[in-house]
Amino acid sequence: MPAKAPESAAPPKAHRLANAASVYLRSAAEQSIDWHPWGEEPFELAKRLRRPVLVDVGAVWCHWCHVMDEGTYSDPEVARLLAEGFVAVKVDRDENPEVDRRFQRQVNAITGEGGWPLTAFATPEGEVFLGGTYFPPQDGMGRPGFRRVLQEVARLYREEPEKVRQNTEVVRGALARMSEGRASRATSNPEFLARVRTSIHDSYDPVHAGFGQAPKFPHAGGLEFLLLDGFLGGDPRSSARAVATLQQMVDGGIFDQVGGGFHRYSVDEAWHIPHFEKMGADNAELLAALVDVDRVDPQTRFAEAIAATVDWTSSVLADPAGGFGASQDADNAPGDDGGYFTWSRPELKALLAPDELRLVTRTFGVGTDGRMPHDAERNVLYRLLSDAELATDLGIDEPEARRRLVSAVTKMREARGRRPAPLVDRTLYADLNGLFLRAFARAGRSAGRADWLATARRAADRFLRTGYAPDLGVVHRLDGPSGTGHGLLADQAAMALGLVELAGATVEPRYVEAAGVLLQLIDREFRVESGLLRDLAPRLYDGPKVGAVDEPAYPLEDTPNLAPNSAVAIALVRLAALTGEESWREMARPLVAALAARLGPTGLFAGSAAFAAGALDVAPARVVIEGQGPEADRLARAADRTYHPNLWVFRGAPPPPFSLPDELGTGGTTTRALVCFGTRCLAPVTEPVELVAALRGGGGASA
Repeated sequence: MPAKAPESAAPPKAHRLANAASVYLRSAAEQSIDWHPWGEEPFELAKRLRRPVLVDVGAVWCHWCHVMDEGTYSDPEVARLLAEGFVAVKVDRDENPEVDRRFQRQVNAITGEGGWPLTAFATPEGEVFLGGTYFPPQDGMGRPGFRRVLQEVARLYREEPEKVRQNTEVVRGALARMSEGRASRATSNPEFLARVRTSIHDSYDPVHAGFGQAPKFPHAGGLEFLLLDGFLGGDPRSSARAVATLQQMVDGGIFDQVGGGFHRYSVDEAWHIPHFEKMGADNAELLAALVDVDRVDPQTRFAEAIAATVDWTSSVLADPAGGFGASQDADNAPGDDGGYFTWSRPELKALLAPDELRLVTRTFGVGTDGRMPHDAERNVLYRLLSDAELATDLGIDEPEARRRLVSAVTKMREARGRRPAPLVDRTLYADLNGLFLRAFARAGRSAGRADWLATARRAADRFLRTGYAPDLGVVHRLDGPSGTGHGLLADQAAMALGLVELAGATVEPRYVEAAGVLLQLIDREFRVESGLLRDLAPRLYDGPKVGAVDEPAYPLEDTPNLAPNSAVAIALVRLAALTGEESWREMARPLVAALAARLGPTGLFAGSAAFAAGALDVAPARVVIEGQGPEADRLARAADRTYHPNLWVFRGAPPPPFSLPDELGTGGTTTRALVCFGTRCLAPVTEPVELVAALRGGGGASA
């Protein structure tokens, strides 16, 4: 009988990632590296082979992940070194955010680095002992080559096991100190708001707006907080700075001036040159913030950006059967960097008539600050001229200038549509879809667009039909007729928030019921003694429990995307106002107090938590529009277009479980608006201007 062949990490004939659900994992199936998906099997193999584990965490939208895949992981010597000395695991951070969170923390604790791609070296027990981000195959770009890194890590693991053990202890100690350094300190809501307000304003860029220096990320939570702070009179600059930031963004290269939607972030301070991937989460949160900014300071550019972002989402990410995909890649081919989204002068000259070419060149600053650093012939379009400035430049009126610009941009959009397009990840994740429910519900109500609300309904109905159970919550990912992945807080939090907003926009009780079930499940399964919420529920989580996955983690800060703990707090406050059930508000109080106690020093990254704290102490506004016809429509439009941090608008008395104050007498035939703040109701209002004034003056303590 022949001897059993020794185990190895050599690539199988049929690559094990070839049939993975993740687009990112499938993209690695052509590599000669024997990648394993996340799970217990590769770590058990590493124990048997006595090898370290390489954990590569990335995403299909990540430019530098592609660079490392195309250069480093396609290098034959790198493949040989990995096959001989490691077990290699590839993780999609969108598919396994809980895994990404823990490896990011461990690598950051030992190196100070983080982001994607994340390159972690772990023991077979899943403990990180070395790591980093991007590595070229050979020394270069100021970074050590991966060939040399692999040789040294293999030697270290083989010859200096004590050093490996010491490194894992360093990581554990650093994480413990980080936790101790974030010890809770009881903080009142006013003190918490003041600390966050001061920090955000201290980081504000008075020249280009936004926060901090390059690279600049969108911080939708910070913008939402500034609007609330302006409403409450906290700092006279708050609302204006939120408006100015979104003005700069929608006029900048970070906003796709041809196709709509926001790119991931800006590499420069002036918002001109973006990192080109388009993330669903960013666009959902910025769309929601845009609607509120437009309510504070209505502008044509904001309305255009809202419509363009909805159109991009609907045409690129939305699934006809319901739901929203995850992202659009930055690149359309190996070695590409934004080629699909940028323009050269020869391309524009070949496409446009001479007068259109002059218009586009002047309007979008072609040849100026939008030139790509690696290729000055290619330009990112940004608004150098406003409509008024363009009209003056052309010697025509603004409507005609806008018409000509729209005509030229339409030609460009059609031409760009014939280019090879970057890949779209159409995976339906619950957390992302919850954010889009909120954004589309808010935008649809504000703009009076029933079709936008219908898009949100289809997404909600699909998840509730195929990916939701009252005792388990929503799944992380929908796959065809079913779903996978239970027990993640971000999914329950974002979906609950989205369902609350959709319920208020559509006045459909079934969405209220589902949101309430999710929030009760969160309180039961995710809350710990401190009042905070874990990122996964031990009883519900059905993923592989490898390494640090069992260790509690608390997503408290915006990343800069909405933190799940804050999403829950906001959903509770909003649901309390929608239903009149104070139990939801009381459930929010200990969570907000715990967030304030932990997040006081974190400033901008506590923006969403500060919004929840501020909204908790604002008397909710409820408006009932009575009557029919144009006058009632004008009142409803005025209410829907006015900013208030916790406002619900109804056409007539809503059915249960929606609730109104007992003293509010409804059912009259006169066209009027009935306005209540908490339990305090005003005299009926019949003029839109009076209604707007009442809502804008409706701040103050909860009633």
